[in-house]
Amino acid sequence: MSSQKIPEENLPVEQDDAHGAVAVADEENPFADPGLPPHQHRVQDIDERAAKRSERTVALLFTVSMLSTVGFIASYVAIPVDKAIYVWPIGHISALNFALGLTLGLALFCIGAGAVHWARTLMSDVEIADERHPIEAAPEVKAKVLADFKQGAKESALGRRKLIRNTMFGALALFPLSGVVLLRDLGPLPGTKLRHTQWAKGKKLINMNTMEPLRPSDVAVGSLTFAMPEGLDEHDHDFQKNIAKDALMIVRIQPNDIKDKQSLEWSHEGILAYSKICTHVGCPISLYEQQTHHALCPCHQSTFDLADGARVIFGPAGHALPQLHITVGEDGYLEAVSDFDEPVGPAFWERG
Repeated sequence: MSSQKIPEENLPVEQDDAHGAVAVADEENPFADPGLPPHQHRVQDIDERAAKRSERTVALLFTVSMLSTVGFIASYVAIPVDKAIYVWPIGHISALNFALGLTLGLALFCIGAGAVHWARTLMSDVEIADERHPIEAAPEVKAKVLADFKQGAKESALGRRKLIRNTMFGALALFPLSGVVLLRDLGPLPGTKLRHTQWAKGKKLINMNTMEPLRPSDVAVGSLTFAMPEGLDEHDHDFQKNIAKDALMIVRIQPNDIKDKQSLEWSHEGILAYSKICTHVGCPISLYEQQTHHALCPCHQSTFDLADGARVIFGPAGHALPQLHITVGEDGYLEAVSDFDEPVGPAFWERG
């Protein structure tokens, strides 16, 4: 057999790229590592004016994010909840929701867009190939990671690009304020609406069935009557919201059967006024057993003894029903002496 010399151009060739990655062109191994392509410099890498333009663009995006966050807070404070605007092609929508969504979305978008533009135009984009390492990091690996981190921090130019750094910190510091403002919508502040109702000194008890003021003679022993404070308009759009806290349950018990001394003092000739709102989850109480003087909440069967300060004798409710101090005015009608002495409805963390 004769041997034939293979031309040099047909031999396997080692290709060494700029980053040290080596690939071998071997017909028997078509999946050989081809290595990394030569690094292409961006215009910002070679032209400082282009880098400055990118820096200003990133700073502008972060600044717009800050202004959008301020706009979010201003919209929340200034725009009425019931104000509507026309947006084509949707139609009429809430002006507050539109402003909040627009400003919050713009603030988030500008932070993300600024970070992406910063990474793509100013941070280093050199690709580095690295071998996989064991899960447990060796000391030299930890040292390498730390060195890589320091190198990345240096290449990000965070210390040198002060305009980007300062505007980024400003955008990230202001944006969480949006969430703080939204906490205000979790409910009324504990020290204001949660502790007070519309009952006040001199306000008459209005029968919720006849819408007329109540006289002591209108309340018979063993009866159950529902009342609300005078001045409420059932046609007002806030009527249901107000009556949810102001509704009263009026019962009349023989004074000798009233066990709690304060309840007797706050009554008028055995007429007791208790909040109609259950202290469990706020259901309206509507069932009364005149022989035992027990009131029952139909939702979860919490039972209150109205002859003993409306204390809980059964069920999940944690507190007695608040009692309204009542008396009779000069015109002969039942009226409140003051507001409730404690918060109405389900207990909250600062109940007192």
